[in-house]
Amino acid sequence: MSIRTDNKWDWEIGSKTSWWGTSLPDLWAYRHLASGLVRRDFLLVYQQTILGPLWVLLQPLLTLITYVVVFGKVVGISTGGTPPVLFYLAGIILWNLFNDTFTSISSTFRDNAQVFSKVYFPRLIIPVARLTGYLFNFGIQFGLLILVLAYYFIFQGLPVPDVKWLLLAPVAILLVGTISFALGLFFSVLTAKYRDMNYLIGLGTRLLMFLTPVIYPVGYVSEKWRWLVQLNPLTPLFELFRRALLGQGVVTFPLFAYSFIVTAVLLLAALLIFNKQGDKLIDTI
Repeated sequence: MSIRTDNKWDWEIGSKTSWWGTSLPDLWAYRHLASGLVRRDFLLVYQQTILGPLWVLLQPLLTLITYVVVFGKVVGISTGGTPPVLFYLAGIILWNLFNDTFTSISSTFRDNAQVFSKVYFPRLIIPVARLTGYLFNFGIQFGLLILVLAYYFIFQGLPVPDVKWLLLAPVAILLVGTISFALGLFFSVLTAKYRDMNYLIGLGTRLLMFLTPVIYPVGYVSEKWRWLVQLNPLTPLFELFRRALLGQGVVTFPLFAYSFIVTAVLLLAALLIFNKQGDKLIDTI
């Protein structure tokens, strides 16, 4: 009886961990698992609810009404000539993409400890699936924004933005999603080791919102403190998103380049840490 020694395995699981983790072809091989996880997460959130997926639209609409009344009418924050409904709605849906993706991915190991300890698959599949799910939700909310924009274009005489700027809107969306994905990966390692990091994440996201031009334009901030807002890499992306769709926003190439570089560095560092620490954390959760 002879034994073949030339077999090549698709996967070889060992005790060593790699900084680079799983390759893109290997992740692509698990694309069906990722799509199943997206469907699972969607059903878990909206199954056995009265309104179901309508909550995807109802949540930003209720937030929009609150912002228009509180910040527009009561506080009187200027939106720089942009209709408050459009200004706040654009900021709300882009912030929801960042906030929901970041907080969800940051609990990757805590929420999936039992699955990770029983079945092997690339750990990165879970964060990718969650990012995909929230991009899907953003697409629905973005459709609502387009309908409201169409109303203002047709019935209110709002100027149509330049096509060149419109093409940059997906860039802003992609970079915001990438930042939330990278921060989520990094903090997923920390929340697995230190449970109190969850409180810091909740507090940090609430504070970060006030350093991000969600409820105010950058031009509304005094020159003395504007640098603090612009230090936030999300700021140029929110301004670019509004400039592309609404024709209003302070966008300069140096600020955009700064945001792009910070995003790339965050993503690289987060992937390295997540891949290196991922398998080691299973025994400590």
